[in-house]
Amino acid sequence: MTLINKSKIRETVKKLDPEGSITSVAEEVEKELEKKIEEMLVIGIKRAKANQRKTLLARDL
Repeated sequence: MTLINKSKIRETVKKLDPEGSITSVAEEVEKELEKKIEEMLVIGIKRAKANQRKTLLARDL
């Protein structure tokens, strides 16, 4: 399952680094972001369930 788009990562890095000192993004960044997002979603799912909701809300993250 792919949640992260490598071209979007590069685009975002360029926006966040206006000086342009970061010129490329390693593939491992994409993989690490995927892991971090999955961890956040697991936590959010647990919180939503604990509150007896079937809807995952931003505050669950």
